[in-house]
Amino acid sequence: MEPILLYDTTLRDGAQGENINFSAEEMIKIAQKLDALGIHYIEGGWPGSNPRDERFFELAKNIKFQNARLTAFGSTRRPGITADEDQNLKALIKSSTPAVTIFGKTWDLHVEQVMDNTLQENLAMIKDSVEFLKKNNREVIYDAEHFFDGYLANRKYALQTLMAAIDGGAETVVPCDTNGGTLPHDIEAIMNDVYDTLNKYREKTNSPPIKIGIHTHNDSGLAVANSIAAIRKGAVMVQGTINGYGERCGNADLISIIPILSIKMNRQCISKENLAKLKSISRFVSDSANMTPLNSRPFVGKSAFAHKGGIHVSAIMKVPRAYEHMNPELVGNERRVLISDLAGKSNVEYKARELGIELGANGFDSRKIVSEIKRMEEKGYQFEVADGSFKILMEKLTKQFKPLFELKSFRVHIEKEKDRPCSAHATIKISVGDTEEITAAEGNGPVGALDNALRKALEKFYVADLDSMHLVDFKVRVIDAWEGTAAKVRVLIESRDEYSIWSTIGVSEDIIEASWQALADSFQYKLSKERT
Repeated sequence: MEPILLYDTTLRDGAQGENINFSAEEMIKIAQKLDALGIHYIEGGWPGSNPRDERFFELAKNIKFQNARLTAFGSTRRPGITADEDQNLKALIKSSTPAVTIFGKTWDLHVEQVMDNTLQENLAMIKDSVEFLKKNNREVIYDAEHFFDGYLANRKYALQTLMAAIDGGAETVVPCDTNGGTLPHDIEAIMNDVYDTLNKYREKTNSPPIKIGIHTHNDSGLAVANSIAAIRKGAVMVQGTINGYGERCGNADLISIIPILSIKMNRQCISKENLAKLKSISRFVSDSANMTPLNSRPFVGKSAFAHKGGIHVSAIMKVPRAYEHMNPELVGNERRVLISDLAGKSNVEYKARELGIELGANGFDSRKIVSEIKRMEEKGYQFEVADGSFKILMEKLTKQFKPLFELKSFRVHIEKEKDRPCSAHATIKISVGDTEEITAAEGNGPVGALDNALRKALEKFYVADLDSMHLVDFKVRVIDAWEGTAAKVRVLIESRDEYSIWSTIGVSEDIIEASWQALADSFQYKLSKERT
């Protein structure tokens, strides 16, 4: 079977997603990651449309991509002018990319009612634009915008737009489900017709071989399914974005499509070695976009291979595939067992083995630990989302915990002056072995001040260990809201270094006390990790 070409449009279509904005420098870094992953085409943006994209293409001229063909994106020529007069097409040539993708109108509604154009002029615009780009020695990919809606409205004309691109010399034509409303069975039927019709047309006109692609949006939650349906009917290029980022409900998610093709369908697209990079590149792009990673994202999400029910855990300890559709390590992910009030002894035993904790020590077996966990969760703790605190709890229960520091005292001072924001100042006293240290620091809020003061004190003992550690998320939830200001609060802190992410938890009627518990656990976990 023919390999599937992966076309990434994260930097252009993905950047159109709400609250997503990349700098040109971030775009370069993402492009290099995509190239290392083995992506075949990287759409860098629309040159001439904005200064950021222009800067990206200028920076990209100094980079040699090893696997990918960098691609510039734009539209067909404007009505009533020649292709060599069109500034958009000139900007595409100026970008100096080896490949160019242009889109044109396929739906007669858009041509006549939105553009106020004629159907014949639209066909000429497509053909002329492709011919112009081919004369300038570019590989041309033609995106047929709104193709599936156009096909259902006027099949003959929609197919003619693809033929116009073939007449111009396009190597690849890509039907697009731009509105994201087409269903998989319709995609299959239409793509089957497209494949047969274009092959007959190519033979009739003695045109060179043509590749057919697919570009889908997720407005019906079917972008991945529709992409796979198209591939089953002959598409050999699939366009999408990392994490499915994109306008409205997003684009087809390459992070799901790639393992489906590679593992489920045995279709060649990237190497097994690169397949294992999927989780890391998913996280890299989400960090670059300043978007919280989706725990439930298929294949690479934190919860994708997480098990909570005791029966499930008991089974996967014997035969993992009993409750997993694939080996998580193939995509760089890992199996996780969650600890909660639904946990059984199998969950605890699995987690203990995973964390390197010896059970049975000092009279505590897995059943007693389960009982203690359930007791603490009744008080408001939630260990399934706080692996760091759970490890420390297990060590304390089995008397294997070796604290790397101990709190002696802390004081937090909040000051508010008229017409000025609050300022926070924290003083902390800790001991490390026989040495005590007192430090003070300011921060944006009491928890920030406490974090800064603790870090400042610990750096005198563990400076190299803390260089890469920083907090990435802080959540507060009121547990018993009806108690008013006397209600308990749960604080969750997420921390990370260059290799991993961990979460810790604190519960108290006092938000500062709960924050301290989570904060202290986070630092204890990090320091302990460096010594194992």
